[in-house]
Parts: sequence; structure tokens; C-alpha cells
Amino acid sequence: MSRARRPGGADRGLTSDVIDTTHGPAHAGGVTSTYPAAATPDSPPATLAPDNRSPALMLTVLLTGTFMASLDVSIVNVAVPRIGDELDASEAALQFVVSGYTVAYAALLITGARLGDDRGHRRMFTTGLAVFTATSLVCGVVPGVELLVVARVLQGAAAAMMAPQVLTIVQRRLPSERQPMAFALYASVISGAVVAGQVLGGVLVDADLFGWSWRTVFLVNVPIGVAVLSVVPRCVPETDELTRRRLDITGVGLLAATVAAIIVPLVVGRETGFSWGLWVLLAAAVPLGALFARHVSVRQAVTGDALIDLALLRRPAVALGFGSVVAQMAAYGGMLFAITLHLQRGLGFSPIRSGLSLVTFAVAFAISSLAVPRLSAAARRAAPVAGLVVTAAGFLVAAWLAREGHWNMATTGLAFAVVGGGFGCGYSPVVSRTVATVPRARAADASGMFTTLNQLAFAIGVAAVGSVYLAARSGPTAGDSGSAMAVTFVVAAALMLVAAGAAATQRAD
Repeated sequence: MSRARRPGGADRGLTSDVIDTTHGPAHAGGVTSTYPAAATPDSPPATLAPDNRSPALMLTVLLTGTFMASLDVSIVNVAVPRIGDELDASEAALQFVVSGYTVAYAALLITGARLGDDRGHRRMFTTGLAVFTATSLVCGVVPGVELLVVARVLQGAAAAMMAPQVLTIVQRRLPSERQPMAFALYASVISGAVVAGQVLGGVLVDADLFGWSWRTVFLVNVPIGVAVLSVVPRCVPETDELTRRRLDITGVGLLAATVAAIIVPLVVGRETGFSWGLWVLLAAAVPLGALFARHVSVRQAVTGDALIDLALLRRPAVALGFGSVVAQMAAYGGMLFAITLHLQRGLGFSPIRSGLSLVTFAVAFAISSLAVPRLSAAARRAAPVAGLVVTAAGFLVAAWLAREGHWNMATTGLAFAVVGGGFGCGYSPVVSRTVATVPRARAADASGMFTTLNQLAFAIGVAAVGSVYLAARSGPTAGDSGSAMAVTFVVAAALMLVAAGAAATQRAD
């Protein structure tokens, strides 16, 4: 079905009746099909050409890319000891093998979203996936840890070019009534990939396929990436006309520096200790962030082509939705880090068994996420707050079960199913409801902000909530670890209640 723009180029979003009038010249352009023309203020109204591609196939392709990018955040952690042994790498170098990907990924997500607007979302998804696949191959064959660190940074940058295109394409190409299910699938893929990374990493390293040892955790991406690349042109349409704005290089630099100043100390400091240099770097994020906000505000007012428009955060529904997501991801990231340490170091579980212990969480999350869009309108409105309160209750039950260092797969698995089920009811609908308030023309800005905040909140949760576990663990025994894990679960429960409060206020607003 074709969709005509209003005369003069004002843009009405697929999921919002709000007309965006705050971002400089309205976008308009010619008829688009596979690759659209650049937009200019004087262009005639644009109409998207009919597209017969299957939405299900499109989502499958896009979410496979999302799964690969999210998987590589966690899958390498399991292989780090083997990498260190075989490459004779120092602990600092191994930290950069892990954090190099995370820093580049988080720092460039907003830039990737902007490039999608300017160069084409399908083109940037394809480019990012191609580079991600190539750098995965390089990671799998490098002879030394120095080249591995470089390849991991490039791999993270490629993921940042690919990942933010997914939400933008979903919002711009799917009808509004189909978007909640798409967002539920998106959330399930992200959550499942993190858990799957721990299980799959352990399986691949232990299996030592072809004698390749740890290299298979990278090489597994190659055949999947090649397969997805071969079907992208047939399954994923281009989204809209291009903006062809000048890239805000100063904004890119300031944002990357701000994100790096936050992520590097949090990731490196938790393993090596917080030296004074890391504290100085973390403190520098405040003036850097202020400079970035000032720069993009002035540039948006003068030229209308800033890297990102922070005016979106003045929408109460967007600010509250993002705030809820940040609290949820901080709790999730911290819990995942602490439970991994508890299971492997405190209870002596293998990486595979540790990962399998979280399967009930991932399965319940997926089921509840996919169930919410099928509920009645009244139930969908109530789901986020109710789900997050249930998640907090599940964490409190898990705290009681873990307090003495015992781990019963049945009872604890059930508690984790409650946590995952509630989390799925809360996270996905908050994301869907937040994106629904964003005009279609600002979809890329919202996608870039959302994916960046996800990564930042996860890293902050690992550092802050994870530190609670480390500080509360008074000794090396399973009981010491269990009592520390109980404290960590209580903190995670408190964060979920904060998220529920923000979601409740968002709904009232």
C-alpha cells in the first residue's frame, strides 16, 4: 500500500499523530523503491512504492543481525581464559579484547543511526553486517592479541552501523498494529542472545572443533553473516528518501569521547581496580557530555543537521520510557554479571552449566514478550507496571533462595522464570509505547538513543550492581557468595520498582 506525504513535506509517523515541526526543513522527495533519492525542501511530495516483501522474512533477517551483534557482547567472555593461554596475553590485553567491542559499539550507535538516515537504512545495515562478518573472520585467524584487539574494535564499530537500523526500519516499514509484536521479538532476541552467548561460548570452546579452540566463537559468525547478506536485497526494503545532511563530525567526536569516558572505566575498572586515572576519565564524562549537549543544541538550532536532536527528550513519554529502560537494563546487566560470578566462582559451575541455569529466565522472557501484544488493550496498558513489579518480587524470592549458597535447579529455575516473565511484560511494552510517541521522521534519533542507552545502562549495571556483589562477598565459600548474591538480587528488585514507577508515570502522562 502506498503512503502519500502531506504537501510541504511535513511528516506524520506510522505510530504517532504528532507532526514534527522542530527539525529544520521538512523532508520530501521523489517516489522511492529500492534506493531513494536525496530529499530537498523543494522536492514534490513523496510516495513509498508498494512493496511485496514478506514482513516475517524482513524481521527474520533484521533480527538475525541483531542477535549476532548482541551475542558478541557475551560470547567472548567464556573464551577469554583460553585466549589468554594460547596467545600469551596479559590481563590488560584480555580486558581490551572484551571492552574494545563494547566501547566501539556503544560510542558509535547514534552515529550509525544518523548514517542510516543519510545513506539509507538498508545500505547501512548491509554494510555493517558485511564488515562485521569480515572482522569476525579476522578475529578468528589473528596470530596475536594486539591484532585481535584491533579487530574487536572494528567489529564493534560495524555492529554499531548495523544495529540501530533495525528499529528504524521496523517503525518506518511495518504498520503500527504490527509493531508491538516486532518490538517484542526484538527484545526477546537481545535478551536471549546475552544468555545464549554464555552457553554457546562454553559449548564451542569445550568442543574444540577442528582444533580451533577459542577461534570458533568468532568464526561461527562468518557462515551466518554470509547467508544473511545473500538475502538482504530480496527481504529488506529501503525505508525512505535520504536526508543527505552533512555528518556532524564534531558531534561524533564529542559523543564518542563521552561514551568512552563512561564505558572504559566501568569495564576496565571492575577487573583491574579503579586507579586514579580511571576516576579522572570517568569524571571527564560530565564536561564532555555537557559540551556534546551544548554543541548539538546550537547546531540543530542553526543548521538543523545536528548528529541527534535532544529535543526528543523533552517529550515526557520519551524521557520516562528511556528512564524506565535504563533502570531495567542496569538491574539486568548487574544481575547477569553477579550471577555468573556466583555460579562459576562461588558454586564451581562450568560455563555451560552456568549458562543453562539461566535458560528458564530467557524462555519466560520470550514467551511473555510475545504474549503481551495479543492481550486486550486494557491488559496491554497494565502489563508494563504489573510485569516490573512481578520481576521485583521474583528477585526477592531468588534472594531468599540464594542466601545460604544453595542452588536448586527446580526452585531457583522457577524463580528465574518469574523474573524473566515479568521482565518480558515490562521491557518490551515500555519500548513499544515509547517508540509509538516518536514521529516517523525522528525514528533514527530514537533508535540511536535507545540502543546507546541500553548499552550504557547495561555497563553501568555491571559496574555498580556488580560492585555490590563483590563488596558484599566476605569470603570464598559458597555461603559467602550466596549471601552476597542475595544482596545483589535485592538491589536489582529496587531498580525494577524504580522502572515500574517511571512506566506508571509514563502511562499517566
